[in-house]
Order: sequence, then structure tokens, then C-alpha cells
Amino acid sequence: MEQERSGGRLWRILRYILLVLWRTVKYTVITVVVLLIIFSIYAVSVSRIDPPKVTNEDALKLQRTQLDSNCYVIGNNWFRKSKSGLYELYVEGEPFERGVIYGKLTSELVKRQEDNFTDQIKRIIPSYRYRQFLRYFIGVFNRNLAKNVSEEFKDEIYGISFSASDDYGYIGTKYERLLNYHGAHDIGHALQSIALVGCTSFATWNDHSADSTMIVGRNFDFYMGDKFAEDKLVAFYHPSAGYRFMMITWAGFTGVVSGMNDQGLTVTINADKTTWPSGAATPVSLVAREVLQYAKNIDEAYAIAKKRKMFVSESFLIGSANDNRAVVIEKTPDSMDMYAPKDNFITCTNHFQGEELKQLASNKQWVKESASEYRSERLNELLQQRGPNTVQKTVDILRDRAGLHGQNIGMGNEKAVNQLIAHHSVVFEPQKRLVWVSTSPWQLGEYVCYDLNKIFAMKGLQHNTEVCDSALNIAADPFLQTPEFQQFVDFRRIKQEIADGKTVDVARLIADNPEFYVAYELAGDYEFRHGNKVQAKKYYETALTKEIATKGEEERIRKQAGKCDKR
Repeated sequence: MEQERSGGRLWRILRYILLVLWRTVKYTVITVVVLLIIFSIYAVSVSRIDPPKVTNEDALKLQRTQLDSNCYVIGNNWFRKSKSGLYELYVEGEPFERGVIYGKLTSELVKRQEDNFTDQIKRIIPSYRYRQFLRYFIGVFNRNLAKNVSEEFKDEIYGISFSASDDYGYIGTKYERLLNYHGAHDIGHALQSIALVGCTSFATWNDHSADSTMIVGRNFDFYMGDKFAEDKLVAFYHPSAGYRFMMITWAGFTGVVSGMNDQGLTVTINADKTTWPSGAATPVSLVAREVLQYAKNIDEAYAIAKKRKMFVSESFLIGSANDNRAVVIEKTPDSMDMYAPKDNFITCTNHFQGEELKQLASNKQWVKESASEYRSERLNELLQQRGPNTVQKTVDILRDRAGLHGQNIGMGNEKAVNQLIAHHSVVFEPQKRLVWVSTSPWQLGEYVCYDLNKIFAMKGLQHNTEVCDSALNIAADPFLQTPEFQQFVDFRRIKQEIADGKTVDVARLIADNPEFYVAYELAGDYEFRHGNKVQAKKYYETALTKEIATKGEEERIRKQAGKCDKR
């Protein structure tokens, strides 16, 4: 009896404890659910961005005229596909009007680029639920984005949005989507700053250029899939305010990553190591756009960059015909610097060089752990080896695939100037108002020359005709015709098949690119997933003997090799 009473008391105590726990958990669950509902309502409400108020919407009535299958016009505005494969666009007028015209002329391309962009996002983030979470996260993060974009650029983006796809309403309205896409570079930069894929730019002038005039070259190493890079757009703008300018871009995007205006001022952007941003500010590409449209010299470019708050760190290489020199304007969310070398050349990769910002602990760490310093050294080595610079030599440097001292570091290595990933490559001669734009693939195809003086002297397009200066075009890289290039194409194919979970021949993957550490890393990962730890470790150990791009990747490979010893 005593044992039963003791058991009864124990049960009552346990039941009481369980009841208390249930009440606690119940209220916790209810609280969490309520908070999630409140957050969802808040996220949906703040992610809404009202379009700008436009007083005159007459431009929406405009219709394009088709000159042939690859050419459309609206008044003096035109859009065409060049024989080179590049798309070419000329727009003029007030912000909303030119935006509408831009959209109407390029409507198919605008839709296709959004398809390509969202398809790549789905490949990177296959989980629908996580994509939905990121949608609301970005909505909350960018809730003040519109407040940091000028009315002019909002009007222009709003005009383009009328031609955007009807298929992505679940992401946001057409205007919300296009505006947010202008901040995609910045958010992606912040999310991936520990594994930054870097761009390369440089300039020469006076005694470092063969004819003493300035030459600016850059590789824009931004990758959102092969399809996204297929439809490069060379856009020529004659805005109602500011200077006329050209930029290399993609349909639906009005920000600037590479461009030159009719004053001979060039702007290219290079991402730097950044901290996690605290909230929306002006997208980097729109800061560059404002500089290109409204600055005629370095002082004016600096003043414009200074007044805009950014939420990531960036370097702007500014070449100026009026100053006959180039500088790098360096900007973080909290500070600003300018790097102006004493020599008549300048290089820019992905770390700060100015006296103030180069002292940042984060920058010093980035120099040690990233590929930026190595690529900068290779760039300086090439400039010294080749003597006074020319446009052809600039293209040759931008196409260089080797490491320091000409070492074979594998095709596609981030330490190389040419990482075989570039969305585009471009060369400017600011004093002559000439620009050369690369054609696919990457910077290996022909570089097409445009003369801004001639383009802006045109009064519309009466029939479809080439607008480039073909006599000044630079031939495609002979590397395209080599077995080595075909091996790299095969290497990329097998790499994608591994990502897709297919069965592959890793020996062939390695044979295609035997000096590239990634080939051995991929082979090791493949064997590890299939339970072949002994073979996987051999691949990882071989990878560690190659030129690895970053400290983070080296540590990752060492960690994977260590896992192979565990049962």
C-alpha cells in the first residue's frame, strides 16, 4: 500500500510538472506563431514599394516600328542586334519617357533576362520555402531603398517596368522587382564577401601609353549563368539632363558597372571586402550611373560619390580625359578614400589601396586571404613586361590566363586576370571617345569598337545598319581554336553535371584541367559522397599542391581531407 501511495504521489508530481511544461510550451508556441504572423504581415507591407508619381504618361502610347527581324525604332531611338552578337540600344529624352521607350524596344530581352536571372536563383537556392523567406528578408532589408534612389532613376526604372514579364507577380510588382534587381549586386556582394569573385581594372597614360593618351581596361567578372551573359547590351544614352554616355549592361538594368561619357570620363566598379550592411542605401551601380551622367572630371566624380550613402564597400576606377589621369575612389558604408598613384598607371582588383582604408584590419586580412593581391601583382608584372601600353596590349592583358611569372595555375583560377567567367570585358580610350566591348565567350571573342562621337551624331536609324567601327575591331583570341579551350569547355560541362548529381568520370575532369586545384577538389567531393574516402583523400592532397585562390578554400580542402580519416 505504501508503495502504491508513493507511486501515486510520484505520478501526481510528474503530471504537475508536465502540465506546467505544457502551459509554458503552449504559450511559447502561441507567441512564436503570433510573432511569425506579425512578421509576415510586416514583411509584406514594408516590401511594397509605391511607384513614382508621373505627371505625363503619353509615352505609354508610343509604338515601336520594326525595320527587320533584328531592329526596332521609336523616333530617334533604336535597338538592334549586331552581327557580333552584341545588342545595341540608343535612347533619349526625359526619364520616364526614355524608360518606357527602353522597355518597348527591348521588351523580349527584358523578359528573357528576368527568366535567366530567376532560373539561376533557383539553381543556387533550390528550396522554394527558402526563396520565399529570402524574398521577405530582402523586402524588409530594402524597405527604404526607394528613399535612396533619385527621382530621375526611379522614373526611368518605372518606365521600363511596363515591359517586364507578367510571370513573376509572386515576387513583387514589375516596378518593385526591377528596382530591387538594382540592389542585387550589393546584397549578393554582402552575402558572398567571404568568397568574392573579383574584377580587374587598370589604366595607363603619358609615358606608360605608347601614344601618351589614356587607355583603361577592365574585366567584369560577374556570373549569373551562361544564358544571362549571352545577351550583352551596349546602351547609348542621350538624357534630358547631364552628359551623353554609353555603358555595357543587360536589359532592364539602368545602373552602371562599366561606361564612358561624352566628356571622356570612364567609370568601372570593383567590389571590396565589406561588412554586413545595416539597411538599404543607394545601390553601387546607381552611384556609378550618377557619376557617369553628371561628372566631367575627377573632382566632380568624387563629390557625387561622397554625397551618396552605400551599404557595401566598392572601388570606382575613374578615368578622366580632362584630367589626363585615373584614380580609384574607395568607399565603404562609413568612410571614403581616394587612391592616386604617382606613376602614370593604376591597377585595381578587390582591395583598398588608399592611405586610410588600406590600414583597415578587415582589408589587411582580405589581402592575406583572398586572390586580390596575387591578381594585382600579376597585373603589375604584365604591365612592366609589355612596355608602353596600346589597346591591343590591354586586350592581351585582359585575356591573360596565367599566374605570376607565367605559371600554369589552371584555367578558371580566380588568381588569374582572365578567370574565364567575365560577363564582359571592355577597353576605353577616353581622349578619343573610343570603346571596345568583348563578345562571347567572356573576353575571348572579338572586341567591337564604337566611336561615341559618331554614335551621338546620328539622328535616328533609317534602316538596319552596323554602327560599330569595324575597321578598329580586335580579333578573337586564337586560344578559342585550340584543344585546350575545348578541354575547358568539357571541364565546365562535367563540373555542372556533378552539381546536378549525375554520374561522371572524374579522371576526365582532371585530365581536362590538370593544374587547376578545383578539378581535384571536385573529384575529392565526388568520391567522398560515394563513400570512396581513400581515393577522395588522394584528390584533396593533390589539390593542396596546386595554386589555391583563397585561404578559405584551402582550409575547406584540408578539412575535407581530415574527414576522410574518420570512420
